[in-house]
Amino acid sequence: MKNGFFESSLDPSRIRDRLLELENGKVGFYSVGLYPISLAYNCAMQTADPQLLLAPRPGRALLGAFSKDDIAGMDPDHLATVEAMGSHLDGSERVPNTLEDLIRRCELVVLSSNSNHVEDDLQEAIAVREALQREHVVLACLAGSFTHDPIANEAYVLCDKTPNLAFFSGFHRHGALRNPLDSFTANFCHPDALSALLGARMLDRLSPNIQVSPGVHNIEGQYIKAAKNMASIFAGFGYTFHSENPGVLPTLLTLLLEQCLDQAATVSISRRDRQRLYHRQAIALTELGYGVQRIEAALVRDGDMEKVRDHTFSQLTAMVADVRGSMMPPTIGNPTRNFQAGVQLALQMRQLGRCPNGIEELEQWCEDAGIAKGGLEGLRSLRYWPQIVRQYGIAVHDASLINLLYMAVFGRQASKESAFEVMTQSRELSNYCQESVRPTHSRRYAEALQNLDNPAAMDLVVSAVVAALARRSKDDGSFVDDASDDDDMPAYLKAMNVIETVW
Repeated sequence: MKNGFFESSLDPSRIRDRLLELENGKVGFYSVGLYPISLAYNCAMQTADPQLLLAPRPGRALLGAFSKDDIAGMDPDHLATVEAMGSHLDGSERVPNTLEDLIRRCELVVLSSNSNHVEDDLQEAIAVREALQREHVVLACLAGSFTHDPIANEAYVLCDKTPNLAFFSGFHRHGALRNPLDSFTANFCHPDALSALLGARMLDRLSPNIQVSPGVHNIEGQYIKAAKNMASIFAGFGYTFHSENPGVLPTLLTLLLEQCLDQAATVSISRRDRQRLYHRQAIALTELGYGVQRIEAALVRDGDMEKVRDHTFSQLTAMVADVRGSMMPPTIGNPTRNFQAGVQLALQMRQLGRCPNGIEELEQWCEDAGIAKGGLEGLRSLRYWPQIVRQYGIAVHDASLINLLYMAVFGRQASKESAFEVMTQSRELSNYCQESVRPTHSRRYAEALQNLDNPAAMDLVVSAVVAALARRSKDDGSFVDDASDDDDMPAYLKAMNVIETVW
């Protein structure tokens, strides 16, 4: 899919004209959920003539994401401005905007539907764009979940399947964007640096309270968003269940954040357009976004540790803030919906003394608490988690907490019992956080050193010494960890063994 602001012409005068069009261009949001409508209200509060247009899904109300209580507390003039963003005059009658209206009138259109609809919306937008001969309207999404192909039974990141699709991400709490004094950060991501820069400028102009930075990491950005939504569930659980044991929370939250970024680094390295991403840019990647120059991903390849510098992460500050913010309860208002799902998980596990019987029961707990499952992108991502791990080759020790959450929801009964014990006992959870981040082979060596009276363990250590002296890596696999048969094994080790066996 071609998805850029410019046609192929090299005529400088036409490029100048196009830049002026973009400078005065409008942004459209199609499928108006809680984030787009809150963003629109923020624009109505802050600007006299918002450059934002909205189009609700057919059959849905423009303000449907707001409750009656929310609407009752809003300024009528601002609401009128928002309603004007979502409609236009057809003769003497005001009618709702459609996707076609946005593509005709805007230069950037964000498909803001969730993962249930975004692929269909993308295909429709491409067809409408072609029919209107508006191929240089840039399309973006903000779906924060993995996508699933039921025919091939594969899960993937949508921006990976459609690499030129832009991705927009901004942090949002319930009601926060309606605070006229608060400010927010966001990223607009596109694999082309110039497109990212121009798109970010258009979004940044929508409201002085919203700062949007460009980034060349659409695939990684969307992955972080999906992983963050799952991590937010675990964070909500941790804050609620371990409220009387706060010592475990800093470790838990730090690990959740670091593993989101570690996984995204692995996804970045596997992207198909990696070489083009680095070597065919009009603007140096290190000149976009914030000042952090890079993060480094360390991978084991053929027995050797390899460091990969990834400049696409130099613009990730706003997304890191998104991850951090989604894992903390706010001082006022409500936390994110995925965090609230984690709260319900903790309350029910404490009351029932067990993990949920399955995803359906967990969704019902959320529904009973007034949290619509349609907004829980973290649970949708969790459903497809094993396929994502295989698709992108994510290491077990880089995803240990999400693996534990998955086991608590989807595991067999014996696995659920181990997961319950680990998640509900602070000592077990602390041990799990410490041990599960170590690669499997490193733990085997540590265990072998503690059991040198075992001939197999001695052989493993001897082999490691020989390999080090010979300056090569070799693991003969002769030491077999049979601790899984030990009834006295700590719960965190049982859980780790189950996860490492499955993955």
